[in-house]
Amino acid sequence: MPKGLYPRSLIIIIAPMVLLQSVVAFVFMERHWQTVTQRLSTAVVRDIAGIIDVIESYPQDPEFATVTRMAREKLDLNIAVLPPEPLPAPAPKPFFSILDGILSEEITDQINRPFWIDTVGNSRLVEIRIQLADHVLRVFARRNSAYASNTHIFLLWMVGTSLVLLVIAILFLRNQIRPIQALAEAADGFGRGQPMPQDFRPRGASEVRRASLAFVQMRDRIERQIEQRTQMLNGVSHDLRTILTRFRLQLALLGEGEDQDELNSDVDEMQRMLEGYLAFAKGEQGEDVAELDLEPVFAKFATEARLKNKKVETEVIGDPRILVRPDSFTRLITNLVSNALRHAGRVRIVGRHEGRWLTVTVEDDGPGIPADQREEVFKPFVRLDTARNIDAGGTGLGLAIARDIARSHGGDILLSDSKLGGLRAMIRIPA
Repeated sequence: MPKGLYPRSLIIIIAPMVLLQSVVAFVFMERHWQTVTQRLSTAVVRDIAGIIDVIESYPQDPEFATVTRMAREKLDLNIAVLPPEPLPAPAPKPFFSILDGILSEEITDQINRPFWIDTVGNSRLVEIRIQLADHVLRVFARRNSAYASNTHIFLLWMVGTSLVLLVIAILFLRNQIRPIQALAEAADGFGRGQPMPQDFRPRGASEVRRASLAFVQMRDRIERQIEQRTQMLNGVSHDLRTILTRFRLQLALLGEGEDQDELNSDVDEMQRMLEGYLAFAKGEQGEDVAELDLEPVFAKFATEARLKNKKVETEVIGDPRILVRPDSFTRLITNLVSNALRHAGRVRIVGRHEGRWLTVTVEDDGPGIPADQREEVFKPFVRLDTARNIDAGGTGLGLAIARDIARSHGGDILLSDSKLGGLRAMIRIPA
């Protein structure tokens, strides 16, 4: 079965119509067509039987001219009385042999003499030969006199009207499906941070209008909540940074010493933790979607790895240009690559942009993460002490931020074993 609503709706419309047409055609062919043909063939054979009785019961002129004229003028049959001769071999039957079968049955029932019929040779005539006592009677009858030949007109009308109805149904259905498709595209774009199309508005059937209106209201509420949260975080950030600045100033006035160095280290740690908390809570939702080239981003990772005496292999398959929120997506990859470089000596980064999907894999030869803890590391403030963590010694927000960014683009991050022996982090998003 197709997955889309439009083809499924077409099947719902077309399948019953085709079934109904098939049943009607079968009943018509089986009952009406056969009944009419039966009656026409009965009448033709009855006329032939009457001619045979006249020929055998009454004296005839040598050329049988009188009975031939009567058959032509009164019965619309072209007959000829031939000298006695063997009947021809049976002619091949057509694909639809309804006329052959009915004519044969009627001749057997009404005349009951050896006969030969040909319904194939001349499409407009039917030839019948009947073995008499001293002669052979050859009859040419019109096909439409013995056969319901106008049946195809009914079938053509039936198929033609069905096609017209199908075209009207398809056009109407397409207009009903478009609002649903527009709503799906708007919801998908909003989920990936793209602005809503300017021409989007609730339209279509009442149920679709209600769903579209509910989506618009939901989007407005989410945007208001994001705006309020951003304003609150800006205020908190400003207040906390002010306090940290006071701490630094007071520490600078105290002079140098071991205690001061420890306090400065604590202030730096608080500053770093504060930035991490704010970055996670903010999520960089306000960034617009733009084009990002993966090759310069990967090249930057390779350069940084050489400075750290680490080995990084990069590869881009397909179009390197993608439509994402550039800063947040770069941060997503940076978090994963920095984590790999911190715990491994060899890292391989592969970007694959094929069709509608972008896949970025970061593999390393480090210690990895146990399979039973790979979902736990995505939770905020979770840090692994016995294995590796993207924020080792930090706040435990790195992977949580990375997955949040990936899901805000409509994708996700999956962790698995790497062929290099360490961890394999795969980012998969629509692009």
